Amino acid sequence: MTDREKYRQFSETEKTIPLFSKGWWMDAVCQENWDAILIEENGQVVASLPYYLAISEERKEIQKAILTQTNGIWMAYPTNQKYEKKLAYETKLMNLVIDEIEQLELAKYQQYFHYSITNWLPFYWRGYSQTTRYTYVIQNTKNLEGVYQNFSSNIRKCIRKAMKLVEIKEDIEIEEFYHLNKLTFERQDLEIPYSYDVVKRLDEECKKRNACKTYYCVDEHDQIHSAIYFVWDEDSVYYLMSGSNPDFRHTQSLTLLLYEGIKLANKLNKQFNFEGSMKKKIEHHFRQFGAEQMPYHNIYKTY
Repeated sequence: MTDREKYRQFSETEKTIPLFSKGWWMDAVCQENWDAILIEENGQVVASLPYYLAISEERKEIQKAILTQTNGIWMAYPTNQKYEKKLAYETKLMNLVIDEIEQLELAKYQQYFHYSITNWLPFYWRGYSQTTRYTYVIQNTKNLEGVYQNFSSNIRKCIRKAMKLVEIKEDIEIEEFYHLNKLTFERQDLEIPYSYDVVKRLDEECKKRNACKTYYCVDEHDQIHSAIYFVWDEDSVYYLMSGSNPDFRHTQSLTLLLYEGIKLANKLNKQFNFEGSMKKKIEHHFRQFGAEQMPYHNIYKTY
């Protein structure tokens, strides 16, 4: 059994591995262009690092996979571990992972680590660099009224406006969703960075595991204003994709759909992760939902 096959099986059952690092997710977005590093002790996986491998003109790079917020290292921690012991343990495992990375004969390495990984010093000591990125997370969605009251007055106003103009429906056809998603990029004169086939494949895999939900807004004439796609793992609901008809952006329907995603997180008893953003206008919008800024590491090295 290859490391990829072993990791695919392992990640299917290991609940603490984040959604974007699951083997089935990597299969969906990368197809055959991914692999995994596994560190084992006494027959048990204690650390792993799935990665997307881009190969062109005899140049190999580990890169961020599309539609994949984070990848990077995962570690299994012993129970009741003292903080000093935890840091020493991380240093040992990270060095073993780095040894494996550097045997791949890469031209470049770059991954975004999950925000639960706060210690990147072993990578720094081995010549890697880091920049800090941010996502926004509502960590406690149990008290939905309290969450709503923590929204800015502007967000609450946008939600009330949208509720008067549109109705929320569930489970839009994935082809129609992709069309709306594509419109969002076209409005900014950008090419959508992933194909319909990738989105369809990912949608099929998420549905097999009951790990996704779509909502969309329609008006009294049954015209679709916007649509949104959420995915989740054991801990969090993630805002993965959305799309809007540029003719109806004034209705603020996407803000209403984000609120629907927060309600979904409440129903599932999970956190809500906005998945970014580093873009100023988007960051400002997410911040107004009362979400907490969560830093995560962009780790990279050119060899």
